[in-house]
Amino acid sequence: MKRTAVINVVGLTRSLIGEHTPHIQRFVESGSLQSIKPAFPAVTCTAQSTYLTGQTPQAHGAVGNGWYDREYAELRWWKQSNQLVQQPKLWESLREELPDFTCANVFWWYNMYSSAEYTITPRPLYPADGRKVFDVHTQPMDLRDAIKKDLGEFPFPFFWGPMAGIRSSQWIAEAAKWMEQHKQPSLNLVYLPHLDYNLQRYGSTDKRIEQDLREIDSIVGELILYFEAQGVQVVLLSEYGITDVDQPVHLNRVFRANGWLSLKDELGLEYLDYGKCRAFALADHQVAHVYVKDAALLPEVKRVLEATGGVETVLDQQGKAAYGIDHERSGDLVVIAKPRAWFTYYYWEDDALAPDFARCIDIHRKAGYDPAELFFDPQFKFPKLRVLKALLKKKLGFRSLMDVIPLDADCVRGSHGRIPENSKDWPVYISGAAAESSQSIEAVEVYEKLKSSILDEPKKS
Repeated sequence: MKRTAVINVVGLTRSLIGEHTPHIQRFVESGSLQSIKPAFPAVTCTAQSTYLTGQTPQAHGAVGNGWYDREYAELRWWKQSNQLVQQPKLWESLREELPDFTCANVFWWYNMYSSAEYTITPRPLYPADGRKVFDVHTQPMDLRDAIKKDLGEFPFPFFWGPMAGIRSSQWIAEAAKWMEQHKQPSLNLVYLPHLDYNLQRYGSTDKRIEQDLREIDSIVGELILYFEAQGVQVVLLSEYGITDVDQPVHLNRVFRANGWLSLKDELGLEYLDYGKCRAFALADHQVAHVYVKDAALLPEVKRVLEATGGVETVLDQQGKAAYGIDHERSGDLVVIAKPRAWFTYYYWEDDALAPDFARCIDIHRKAGYDPAELFFDPQFKFPKLRVLKALLKKKLGFRSLMDVIPLDADCVRGSHGRIPENSKDWPVYISGAAAESSQSIEAVEVYEKLKSSILDEPKKS
């Protein structure tokens, strides 16, 4: 067995590796790089679950970063229990062959309550007085205090939101080293999100991305040297590539115009009443799951979607099967955006009636992913001061509303989820092994490549 660190450099593609990533470039030159045809949809939870099970969403059930629970009539968005992934995981398979095999999961998703020996993941605390306290969850639980004693608090405001930046990836990298130093796991799964932020804010061709590439390259280079000094082989990979967009598509507003949404007034604001909607869309970057209450309405909903600007493909049951996403959690229809388009969750027509969480970082209650959470509302002259005041109130035990997010989707310049036409925009698999004969692999093949690499098996002819 070869002890292995798998470093997930989110958003890394062949097109981004070059003069601004000298450490990654050297690692490529010393081994091999293959593009990965992305999992579908090409989003975090689906991609990671596909890599760690070797199965498509049809089998493992991670049909996106969230889905609609028809029984509860509630959204299940960015949930964390590992039991939601309905297939055996890579470390479980390896443990059958190597009883002493251990795994550390450092910020990969579906982290909680897994069979991995050591885990750490972001998890706020929610006291009964309504506060939200930034923290992490670990397994075993006593790891939390030990890691925070050595590394300090996890910089949660820099992990997601308008202040998201390099500090969160720096902390996670140090946590990965901490795991190696104290636990020496057989497999160390490391998640570095830094490129995700500005690639979505500005797009892949913006000059500001060059600094982000240099920053993450420095962290990755340091990790490679550290792990190799411990006799740990390194694999670099990514989940998806982010491509330029300039067309937000508001599917729920289209549904509203057709009378299919059910809205309820709560304290003068509009909220979706999911259980009563005849049809609504759960937006996930460039893919959306559409849930239709009455099967008789499906043909009409499909027709309207196909006529909507920015929509490329609408998958019915047969189409979902072809894409490996025909799972009970999937929408009755799955919609794919055109290359420069992406889907918002917006359903209100008057910003004054938008729900209170719309202007907040609230990843669980919105009817979809909201990349506008990466921006400050330009109406505020000193937005960071507004955030600091809100954080201070929280620290002092007072409730506060951090309503600093714009309601303008036009600010977003990068997205993912669909399969890009150009393979240079696909995620990558980079290892120290000799050059591979094929230039690309399927996402489901990552599982066997990792397993064979860890078991040090000879390459199959």
